Amino acid sequence: MTPKRLRTRPLCPPSRPIGSAMTKMTRRDFAVSAAALAASTVAAAAAGSAEVRSARLPKAYPIAGDITTTLERTIVPEPTPPVALRLADAAKFNTYGYGGWRYGTGLPADRRFDLMPFAVSERSTKPVPLLRFFSISDIHITDKESPSSAIYLGLLDANGSAYAPVMLTTTHVLDAAVQTVNALHERKPFDFGISLGDACNNTQYNELRWYIDVLDGGVITPSSGAHAGADTIDYQRPYRAVGLDRSIPWYQTLGNHDHFWMGSAPVTDHLRQSYVTSEVLALGDIFAPGGVDRRDYYVGTLDGATPYGTIRGVGPVGEFEAPPKVAADPDRRSLRRQEWMGEFFKTSSHPVGHGFAKADADAGFACYSFRPKPGLPLKIIVLDNTQADDDIDTPASPTSSPGYAHGSLDKARFDWLVRELDGGQAAGELMIIAAHAPIGIEPVTSLVGWSTIAAVSEATLFARLHQYPNLILWMAGHRHTNAITAMKSPDPRRPELGFWQVETASLRDFPQQFRTFEIVRNGDGTLSILTTDVDPAIGRGTPAARSRAFAVAAEQIASRTASPGPLRPTGAGNAELVVPLSPDMRRKLGA
Repeated sequence: MTPKRLRTRPLCPPSRPIGSAMTKMTRRDFAVSAAALAASTVAAAAAGSAEVRSARLPKAYPIAGDITTTLERTIVPEPTPPVALRLADAAKFNTYGYGGWRYGTGLPADRRFDLMPFAVSERSTKPVPLLRFFSISDIHITDKESPSSAIYLGLLDANGSAYAPVMLTTTHVLDAAVQTVNALHERKPFDFGISLGDACNNTQYNELRWYIDVLDGGVITPSSGAHAGADTIDYQRPYRAVGLDRSIPWYQTLGNHDHFWMGSAPVTDHLRQSYVTSEVLALGDIFAPGGVDRRDYYVGTLDGATPYGTIRGVGPVGEFEAPPKVAADPDRRSLRRQEWMGEFFKTSSHPVGHGFAKADADAGFACYSFRPKPGLPLKIIVLDNTQADDDIDTPASPTSSPGYAHGSLDKARFDWLVRELDGGQAAGELMIIAAHAPIGIEPVTSLVGWSTIAAVSEATLFARLHQYPNLILWMAGHRHTNAITAMKSPDPRRPELGFWQVETASLRDFPQQFRTFEIVRNGDGTLSILTTDVDPAIGRGTPAARSRAFAVAAEQIASRTASPGPLRPTGAGNAELVVPLSPDMRRKLGA
């Protein structure tokens, strides 16, 4: 979850009391939706999901042929239309001009010397490429028809993380991004790719399988339950994902949405049952004590038989004569950490496990390291810095914030990290840490800041990280934004003790981008990390194209009530980040 802006912020306590008047989505609406669902899906329900998958020859969704990065051109939302709409008004977006965008000029890479004691105006020699890779993050593959979501919270508090029309098309956006990666790989090969967490939106088995299967390539059936609309609605139709180029290994990081209910609460017995039942989940205010155990409102679901995913079964419990129903599906089951990690061994791409070791997966320990390129003294340290499932919740106060979307490390993970850093430093290896949550950015009152109950404080973590001159980069996602921060050395006499932090935006929310990285040796005692944001090349008329319009519309709606997000209007920021090397690494790399 992410900071407080409509399209990307974390689940927040509702601004109105649970049970207050809202949008008249009552039992009458649900009765209408139930009839519509039954009429449109009775054949599919009788035949079963296997026949839905084989009913037609699935087609692929090719991307546009003009592959660019934000160095060449950008996506710029059109000005916000005058008529105010809500996220739930997706059917009206076109009528009132929401979702429009145009191409803007490219963004050159800003050459930054924040870690250096002085700026270097020009390179003395031609840079030597060392490593090239890409990152994706916060894909939030979503089962839109799940009975266990947080749509009601999204409607009450205009919270785009709980509800937004982009929920309809998450697999399609990932497919477009993968095809764009493949096209860039043909021009200039990547050594590897890494996903920085929140592959799933809500810990579900089917969400994770869609995610892995899109990356593997093959037929995707992006619907669940009765598979409503699978023959008639574009975002519900089975299709063929192209899959990541087989020559690119890809690695995985654990995010809070991958093992917490909606990324915000441990999966209790009640919540776990709600995933696979036919009744829409009933909850209270999840940020209040005992809220998960209350039954104040039905969270709602989306009707896949409708062009815009009409919201059904949502509202105060008292407005319903009986609990709203959906077609149950065992593939919606919530995965524990061990089960989630275990699915990465069921893959046709490589490496099997996508970084996780089988013994660690069985233990639920989501940390590992790898060396991406033979002959290059560089190690990637993949760190699980999400909260533990048995953490206690903290209240909203001047010194803490509620929920389970904070960064955190327990002693076992911190000790493992120190061993990896010590080993890499002793071996003369450059080191990159890849984690879901960024560090040193948010205050303690932030829902996505560092946990105030973590066994290892953020200050302790920083004090340790600044002991390693070979640590050059901390990569993260989580906040759904592109951001670059210099974590400067505490000792001006040793600038090499500083490192860069680079955050990758979400593929779910605007700007729906991924990043490329290239590390080069400059020949003057420095390295450069060149990082570039990329808009997936979407094909005209595809579900991914609709998703971009939905994401832009959410951006326009947010602009009415929230301050602009970082790097607006494009959300992109390209940079060349100069890194000073220690004397030992200069000699080893010939820099």
